[in-house]
Amino acid sequence: MDIYFAASIRGGGIDPEICSRLVERMRTHGRVFTERICEDVKHADEFADPDHEIYERDVAWLRSADALVAEVSTPSHGVGYEIAKAEEWGKPILCLHSKNAPNRISAMIGGNRGLLIVRYDYLDEAMKSIDNFLIDVKSGR
Repeated sequence: MDIYFAASIRGGGIDPEICSRLVERMRTHGRVFTERICEDVKHADEFADPDHEIYERDVAWLRSADALVAEVSTPSHGVGYEIAKAEEWGKPILCLHSKNAPNRISAMIGGNRGLLIVRYDYLDEAMKSIDNFLIDVKSGR
């Protein structure tokens, strides 16, 4: 299974430790195209790749992914764009939002009944949701 993981990098960034744990869990289910995202968060202002190369690479990965998992606790234009493209292409989508985040989830995400949205208190809940979601995707549910 090929998984695309989306999370805020430039817009405030996901906590690198949380990111690493989520990616590690997804990796038990398949290949995570964007696993380097956790390292990118630490160096968000130092990207060596031009924006158009990042866009082209990430869109190609997203198009070929079997599923999208998005951590949406930190608002991000890029993550919203990736969710919209994945929805357009009929990809299964899981959005994770921490109940402890200072930001409310966007109404465009939270109000979309076509997305699986999990609001979690603890990281273990998010990881269990990842397991359940990816098992369902693998089984075609």
